[in-house]
Amino acid sequence: MSTRILSISGLRGIIGDGLDPLYVAEFAAALGTMFSGGKVVVSRDGRGTGLVMYHAVVSGLLATGCEVLDAGISSTPTCGVLIKHHGAAGGLMITASHNPIEWNGLKPFAPDGSVFNRDLGQHLIQILEEDGVVWKDWTETGTVTTIDDPAGPHIRNVLELVDVDAIRERRFKVVIDCNHGSGATCGPRLLEELGCEVVVLGGTPDGKFEHIPEPVAQNLTDLCAAVVSSASDAGFAQDPDADRLAIVDNTGHYIGEELTLALAADHVLETRRGPLVVNGSTSRITADIAEKHGCQFHRSFVGEAHVCAKMRAVQAVLGGEGNGGVIEPRIGFVRDSLVSMAYVLDGLAKKETTLDEWADNLPFYTIVKDKLACPQEFVTDACDALRKQFTDATVSEGDGLRLDWPDRWVQVRASNTEPILRVIAEAPETEDAKDLCRLAMSVVQQAVGIAGVRT
Repeated sequence: MSTRILSISGLRGIIGDGLDPLYVAEFAAALGTMFSGGKVVVSRDGRGTGLVMYHAVVSGLLATGCEVLDAGISSTPTCGVLIKHHGAAGGLMITASHNPIEWNGLKPFAPDGSVFNRDLGQHLIQILEEDGVVWKDWTETGTVTTIDDPAGPHIRNVLELVDVDAIRERRFKVVIDCNHGSGATCGPRLLEELGCEVVVLGGTPDGKFEHIPEPVAQNLTDLCAAVVSSASDAGFAQDPDADRLAIVDNTGHYIGEELTLALAADHVLETRRGPLVVNGSTSRITADIAEKHGCQFHRSFVGEAHVCAKMRAVQAVLGGEGNGGVIEPRIGFVRDSLVSMAYVLDGLAKKETTLDEWADNLPFYTIVKDKLACPQEFVTDACDALRKQFTDATVSEGDGLRLDWPDRWVQVRASNTEPILRVIAEAPETEDAKDLCRLAMSVVQQAVGIAGVRT
């Protein structure tokens, strides 16, 4: 069975197992047809297979008459910023985000620099699957133009969000783990612009990951040690395309991805009140923070496109996902690790506190995440089994299954980007969260007859 996953958010797969240059070129040609041969920003995250993908993408776009604006190795949020900056018809980011090194993929962007919504995604899939590509003849093929300093506009936009002078005055020392991803093209530079003394790990964006790319605790032991040994104020870990951020505090303690959005929200909503939107798998810390600042709180289905759609609908001032993805609409409707870093440092400067003290003052919950390899057709069975097991819970359906109690919750849902089933539980006490997740995992495994793989 091919690993290729096609959705409204784009395309992912393993190179040589469903993700081949021919299909990639067809996908790009469908996008070029959709954009009627306009300007298209193309960027990639530095993976070794990125060049194969890039040339296939460019072939498809040129053959449909597009003007390719080549941003080279750049972050995903940078791609979104460049679309607006250059007045492009859209963009295409070549990345598999946090997936392992054998994966790659394509993430399309709309003309406003946002990720594709459902309607745009379905339109693209329709063109691709119904042979709707409009190929140009030899007189109408496209061109390629290289963008000078692709990170520049993105960094400048982020600096406008914060009090640069106040941050520079603190002279923070920061360790950033780019893990050889595209964050190396912009993360260290932003921190230097903010007057930080920067220690960089994995600062060459060549895709040669020094650890498993997902920025979770077990993959960031070197970052934790580096924060302690360098006596730094914070440690930041980007995923390969730099849209997500995990954080290590000044004591070398991994405070995780869930607190990235929580810290940003606590800082932003204090002075700029308005609706906050998160997805259905994000910690309830964010709900508590919204209530603390007197702001509306909304949940969407899981997935960046769903969060962005809800943010637009309620005119949110901030949004994001508990995977370390902060979405600041003034920069673009896309997760952005640069925004996350800037807001955390701005908050530290304004609060005149340390990162561990700030994090300790937030509401405390433990969130536990497991996953298991699971074909799509078994998801319904898993949900039905959980519903029967937990008859006293409040049920929310439509995005897998979420079961809520007054102080805890558990969710099971199929991943949008990998052929896996995710099981997530949260409770005020760590052991309670672990027990709830273990029980849910056991119920799901019995229902579908497959073994789980802990994240």
